[in-house]
Amino acid sequence: MIRISTIFVAICMVLVSGSLGVALYSLTSLNASEAAVVALAALTFLVLFNAVSMRMRDRSDVDGQIADLSHGIADLARQVGDFGRRLAAAESKVVSTNSAAHDRIQSGLQSALGEINELGGLVRQLAVSVATHEDILTALPPAVPPPVAAPPPPIWAAAPAPVRPPAASSAPNRNDSPILTTIRSAIEDDSVDIFLQPIVTLPQRKTRYYEAVVRLRDARGTHLAAGDFIPAAEAAGLMGRIDNMVVVRCMEVLRRLQMRNKDASLFCNLSAATLGNRAAFGQCLDFLEANRALAPSLILEFKHSTLRGLGLTESEHLAALAQRGYRFSIDHVTDLRIEPRELADRGVRFIKVPASLLLDPHQTSASDIHPADISDLLGRFGIDLIAERIENERAVVDLLDYDIRFGQGFLFAAPRPLRPDAPADTADKPKAGVTKPDHPPRLTGTAALARRAGGAV
Repeated sequence: MIRISTIFVAICMVLVSGSLGVALYSLTSLNASEAAVVALAALTFLVLFNAVSMRMRDRSDVDGQIADLSHGIADLARQVGDFGRRLAAAESKVVSTNSAAHDRIQSGLQSALGEINELGGLVRQLAVSVATHEDILTALPPAVPPPVAAPPPPIWAAAPAPVRPPAASSAPNRNDSPILTTIRSAIEDDSVDIFLQPIVTLPQRKTRYYEAVVRLRDARGTHLAAGDFIPAAEAAGLMGRIDNMVVVRCMEVLRRLQMRNKDASLFCNLSAATLGNRAAFGQCLDFLEANRALAPSLILEFKHSTLRGLGLTESEHLAALAQRGYRFSIDHVTDLRIEPRELADRGVRFIKVPASLLLDPHQTSASDIHPADISDLLGRFGIDLIAERIENERAVVDLLDYDIRFGQGFLFAAPRPLRPDAPADTADKPKAGVTKPDHPPRLTGTAALARRAGGAV
């Protein structure tokens, strides 16, 4: 469709050329035909000039459009190049992730096959042992019948002296070892003391939790560490009574802690012997049931080997504690082969790993995961990692690279006894010129509570 401007220009050119012809005819001596030829020539010139100018303008417009198009093509090519590089990087990441996952699966399968082979070997050894015992039992001579009881004495014989029942006494048995004698005396005298060691945040080193460390006090006022009396107490079947006394003391300490800080929590250790003893555990469970309002703040701690070797009875008891809202912690970890999903399902919310084990370079090849990634892995299942036995600043600096949030050890504070007349978050600190008594005052009412929780002492 012809534009209006083009029509207007054509009319103007006709008018200009016509005016020029009329002006020449009127003002000059040219006749009409000559003036018409001049007007036609002028019209032709104007048409040619307009056509050339329009062509040049269109060419400049086309050149501008071509330049814009070339710029757009260049931008598109650059964007395509960037997209190609990003796609190549994504493909490389996918390939590396797949290869790492494949390697982990292969290593996991290899470790599982190794454990299955070890289990098969143990089963074969057990079968051989059972067969050997059966052969031994078969080769034994028949049992000898019991001797015939002697006839009763005649009625005129002298009556034997009456046998008196043994009186309850706190005197130690002569056959007991010295350590066992000390343990029995400590239980009888209610000399089970609680020391507190803080668990701090890293790197701020603010106290977040406390751990109750058990000490037995002998007649001279000397304290025995847990490692000195627990093996003998477990062998003598006394750990149930000790654990019940410890749980009662921990509840008292926790109440005192929460008088100053409502968010305070306390770690309390329980032995495998108590967890597997129905009578001792029943007394402990009754006390914990009566104090389940403090369940979120009392963390029950077990050895890692205890949770690895749980039997049917121990599993039932652990589930009973979890149903009442108590959380668990594990310590004495000797390797980094940890199954966080299984531990989380059992109610474990804390894992204590020695700092030396986390920083051991040999653990990188011995475990399925790098020690630096353990904290993140446990955090996905709601488990906090605590680095324990920290004794120097160098270990703290190295552990910060592992994103560990909590630490415990002699570098921060040693276990200290709780003063009965002081706030719960302070411990005995000897002052210059002051001698501490051999027998510190007992907590009020502890003996009676311990007897109710641990049986008659």
